[in-house]
Amino acid sequence: MLRNIYLKEIKDSFRDRRTLLLTVLLPLVMMTGLTFFYESLMSDGDGDVYNLAVSEAISEEEKAILQGYENIKIILVQNPEEMVQEGEAHAALLFEEGFIEKINNGDEAGVTILGDSFSQKSSFLMNLVSSALTVLEKDVISTRLTTLGLDTQLVQPISVHYQELAEDNTSANLLAMLIPLILALAIGVGAGPAASDLFAGEEERKTMEALLMTPVKRSTLLLAKWLTISTIGALTGIITLLVVSIEIYFFTENLKQSLSGHENLLLIMGIAIVIAIVYAMLVASILMVTSIAAKTVKESQSYSSPIMMLTVFPLMIITGIGVNELAFHHFAIPILNLFSLLKELIVGVVNYEHIFITIGSNIICLAILFVVGRIMFLKDKWVMN
Repeated sequence: MLRNIYLKEIKDSFRDRRTLLLTVLLPLVMMTGLTFFYESLMSDGDGDVYNLAVSEAISEEEKAILQGYENIKIILVQNPEEMVQEGEAHAALLFEEGFIEKINNGDEAGVTILGDSFSQKSSFLMNLVSSALTVLEKDVISTRLTTLGLDTQLVQPISVHYQELAEDNTSANLLAMLIPLILALAIGVGAGPAASDLFAGEEERKTMEALLMTPVKRSTLLLAKWLTISTIGALTGIITLLVVSIEIYFFTENLKQSLSGHENLLLIMGIAIVIAIVYAMLVASILMVTSIAAKTVKESQSYSSPIMMLTVFPLMIITGIGVNELAFHHFAIPILNLFSLLKELIVGVVNYEHIFITIGSNIICLAILFVVGRIMFLKDKWVMN
């Protein structure tokens, strides 16, 4: 009986084109967009050309500072600031009057870089110009010290070298934010319409009373509907995870670097799929309770939307925490543990203790929610209008 009801609910869920669009196509489109957005953030900008506005009165010596940067296009204008404000240039370089003469005389010379640090292109161009000026500064210091007969090491007594704990740390950190967020959103978006329709939708259509009058036990009906929601959420999560992984591996360069170096990539993918299934079951339990408490589909969506927005908070918490700093509570708290465990997996760390803690805590939480939903479903005041 359970199997028959489960198969019926699955068929009904996928027969509706609107539901199919919301549960499969919409999450894929959203996650594909996020994937290529993060890839663009990782782009080093080598293939782009950036417009740098400078004054028409610039000297050849000042122009020579930017030689060797093929992706910087110098635009000579009367008012560089106006060019940047109007969006015709990504940044402006303003030399103090007599800039080269002051340097040659051993005086301090000022220069201003004008741009928008919140713009990716402007920020990248400002960094390029800053690097060029840093090179000039070192050359000037070296020349002045040589003229005085002094060693250049006098002004650089300490040499600092930076080394990341893991290679491709930047792209790995971006993936550690991207993939858990994608998975959480996809499962929530995919399972939401089905959950609202299977409980609140039945009440709104006045079909719940007829369904409860059948000889089927309420617990069986509840379990079949919960399994339907879990299945749809898990399928959406798995499909999204596979599609995003394929897109990263075949259609990106920067994000791909984080995955290509893992020897146990198949094991990591398998664990990620298991975690996605368990998380889908947890989400199904949450959505089931909110849908039972609601009387209409719209009301159910109003209840579930704030809960699904909780997936944003783990992202903010995990972003500033290194993999070696993750503790027990990061894997024991539901939803947060999804981000914590996937962050470990993405950098190639497979810690079975953390995996079992994550799965165990989610199962305990979903079991409690399922019991709450069962208690509500057994009472007529929750399922009868």
